[in-house]
Amino acid sequence: METFVTKTFKPRLSTLLTFASAALLVCAPLAAQAQDYPSKPVRIIAPFPAGSGPDANAREIAAELTKILGQTFVVENRPGASNIIGTEAAARAAPDGYSLYIGTTSSLSVVPHLFSKLPFNAEKDFAPISLLGILNTGLIANPGVQAKDAKALIAELKAKPESVSVATSGIGSYSHLSGVWFNDAAKVKTNLVPYNSTSPYNDLLAGQVQLMFDGLPAAAGPIRGGKLKLLAITGKERHPSFPAVPTFAEAGLPDYAPIAWQGMLAPAGTPQPILDKLSNAMKQACQSQELAKKWRDYGGELRCNTPAEFTAFINADRAMWGKVIRQANVKLD
Repeated sequence: METFVTKTFKPRLSTLLTFASAALLVCAPLAAQAQDYPSKPVRIIAPFPAGSGPDANAREIAAELTKILGQTFVVENRPGASNIIGTEAAARAAPDGYSLYIGTTSSLSVVPHLFSKLPFNAEKDFAPISLLGILNTGLIANPGVQAKDAKALIAELKAKPESVSVATSGIGSYSHLSGVWFNDAAKVKTNLVPYNSTSPYNDLLAGQVQLMFDGLPAAAGPIRGGKLKLLAITGKERHPSFPAVPTFAEAGLPDYAPIAWQGMLAPAGTPQPILDKLSNAMKQACQSQELAKKWRDYGGELRCNTPAEFTAFINADRAMWGKVIRQANVKLD
């Protein structure tokens, strides 16, 4: 009878040294590439219009990165088609660190659930670098609304369903889905009015519509000037810029938590050393007290993190919005 003996493979020292040398040959160019990066201007693709609130945020961080890394970071606006045009352009860009992308709640968390087919894969086509900041969502009201806060409004709506109109930026928009989520969470009915091509703020100021769910950059000034009022704001605690405004949790809606966020990403395949260098630069940028104050003033928070943390953040946010959209049964194709 034959005896089979299992032998343990013991590689020679020369073989191990050969493998190690090969690994160094692969890693060395990447390390050198990151060390020299950036050696020319960098474009940041923004899927929203020039002059918008998110555009202003993108230009602010571009200016900070220009100071930190010593090369010009230029914002390139590619708006249209629910952020799809700019997002596709970023996904197809060369993964060399010279084309970056400002992703948002709408483009990477909401849009993937609204369309059955997209020219990009939100999960696979991007390499997250860092969150930039978050904007808490406010329940913004015309001063003619009698309710002093969201709790009182909910009580009124239960007594008189659909007695108020809520402006939205169109079906499937962030403001629309935030309104749908509120109705579902509070078990009330409001009249959701879509504004597909114009801003609803003029009508909100004029009292043609009574309410809107939105981030606060556009509304912060009118709120402080008494032309609009804020009935509630998302967040675990009251926001330091609006300390008199209760949270939605105080109104009895602890799980109502829509937030608008922006973050920096690169096309998938961008070398890791470059991603790490950009992440470190974002961390430095987020130490700017001037920039942090701007985000606080309009109800937000400047917040940077690591690529791994940002990836986990996006995945959790996308899953949350997927649940909201499925419950609302909203599809745009």
